[in-house]
Amino acid sequence: MIEVLRAGALTTVQDQGRPGWAHLGVPRSGALDPAALRLANRLVGNDEHAAGLEITMTGCVLRVTRAAAVALTGAPADVVWRAGTAQSRPGDVGRPLALPAGAVLRVGPARAGVRTWLAVSGGIAVEPVLGSRATDTLSGLGPPPLRDGDRLPLGTPAGPPAPVDLAVVRAVPDQLRLTVRPGPRQDWFTPEALDLLCRGAYTVSPDSNRVGARLAGAAVTRAVAGELPSEGLVLGAVQVPPDGRPLVFLADHPTTGGYPVIGVVDDVTALAQARPGTTVTFHGPQR
Repeated sequence: MIEVLRAGALTTVQDQGRPGWAHLGVPRSGALDPAALRLANRLVGNDEHAAGLEITMTGCVLRVTRAAAVALTGAPADVVWRAGTAQSRPGDVGRPLALPAGAVLRVGPARAGVRTWLAVSGGIAVEPVLGSRATDTLSGLGPPPLRDGDRLPLGTPAGPPAPVDLAVVRAVPDQLRLTVRPGPRQDWFTPEALDLLCRGAYTVSPDSNRVGARLAGAAVTRAVAGELPSEGLVLGAVQVPPDGRPLVFLADHPTTGGYPVIGVVDDVTALAQARPGTTVTFHGPQR
């Protein structure tokens, strides 16, 4: 078991998500940076589809009831652990850490970025829903966000931790440049709207979450003022509500929506670490 001593602002169980259910209204969900969770799993000897924890901003405190290897990836944070009355010992993001039974692991607040992913040898073995253990914050599928006092079962370790001596942490940029392609409702906007979207600069709003990144900046002008019947949405869709401020959909996005989609972002992974105020610019695909 893992015992949750302090859950933090938002810590959820995540894996690689539940693809293939959009026709039933279920989005993929899963880790906002799937590659970061895969790396954490490799570091502790897990299959890449094993479930881990996605820790948001404020860190968390956990206790393992059996000896386990853990690894953290993503946003840099201070990591320390303590067993019994022994002095606390530091760990590193990006390198496996062997914990004895009863050890308490403290993951500090993110020093940059937003999210850190934690893998434990054997994986988090909560009951899967539609083939995934991921917490979907929009639909409510999967386990609820962690609370103080929760106990999470662990699976059987699949292999030894990776022999890694050097921790390499990817820098978190303060400005993101996202590739966007024309969306299915580009004709609902003025002819120059997509060009203006790509020429302007936006900032990430504090209202952003796992569902989508809301952007503040110049309004995108519509040419059609009517209502649009709800239609399918995909990861990375750039939807424009009536106020004209774009919204980029992330892992827990709905599968349908009624506001027009002006474009679709190729890769939204960078938005997983975008704090409020981060600058976002768009550009078309390179030819």
